[in-house]
Amino acid sequence: MTDYNNEPGPAPRAAVALVYDETSAPRVSAKGEHEIAEEIIRIAREHNVPLYENAELVKALSTLDLGEEIPDTLYRIVAEVIAFAFYLQGKVPKGFDGGDKTEN
Repeated sequence: MTDYNNEPGPAPRAAVALVYDETSAPRVSAKGEHEIAEEIIRIAREHNVPLYENAELVKALSTLDLGEEIPDTLYRIVAEVIAFAFYLQGKVPKGFDGGDKTEN
């Protein structure tokens, strides 16, 4: 389930925050359960960071250490989440050409 509007919803049991600087793979910047998860989400909402809820992805990302880059096996799903977050914020990643290569 995706929280497109950053509306308060049921408190999750776990949360993982990623940082992506567009020069390397996304890294785990925060993770936690229960109260820590609630605080991660509160801070994200406070800073208008789009939230994405996916229990299986959180489970996989929770195995990583803070500061650790995501593994290759999670690139596709994390890329899709980040691309959607960029879209919601009206941003375009550096070097992105949109992929619209229609020929005339």
